[in-house]
Amino acid sequence: MPRQITGSEIERLIQLLAKLPGLGPRSARRAALHLIKNKDRLLDPLTTALGEAGAKVVECTNCGNIDTVDPCTICSDPRRDTSIICVVEEVGDVWALERAAAVKGSYHVLGGTLSALEGIGPEELNIGTLLMRAEAPEVNEIIIAVNATVEGQTTAHYLTDQLKPSGVSVSRLAHGVPVGGELDYLDEGTLAAAMQARRPF
Repeated sequence: MPRQITGSEIERLIQLLAKLPGLGPRSARRAALHLIKNKDRLLDPLTTALGEAGAKVVECTNCGNIDTVDPCTICSDPRRDTSIICVVEEVGDVWALERAAAVKGSYHVLGGTLSALEGIGPEELNIGTLLMRAEAPEVNEIIIAVNATVEGQTTAHYLTDQLKPSGVSVSRLAHGVPVGGELDYLDEGTLAAAMQARRPF
């Protein structure tokens, strides 16, 4: 049995860090030790930043993004194309698409995907607001940009069916060979998707 680190505050810090994605107990101990050793440079500023984020960060009631204002800065930006809504699973997906400058329109964060195994149905996701937004006269395309997982594809099919009555055009991200990818290194599923999504040269 591993020896417990003394100090309830330190142990609590380690336990909380271990709950973060990608950090297990051992990584959390290393991170905690690094923070404590660099108290003035890292721990104190991090404590302040976490407190401010907890107090000021809110969820956008329009799209589900997180920001310090509601509606968020993306929804409030007059330069955005309001005719396009890009639907994503999580806020991290918004950040990834923004880094790539891939979307000129607005976003809609579902908050996850449909999953019968985990008991996540349509009521647990931010789908009702999306259907209402799709009815707006200025909206003419909805891009479903979910992950290429079984749950993601199930969610995409469900959304497509639900959006049909609105008459809005629904598109999905292309799946297949990534830029710079070599066929020999790709898995069978990616190759099959690329072949099905082939288009004229």
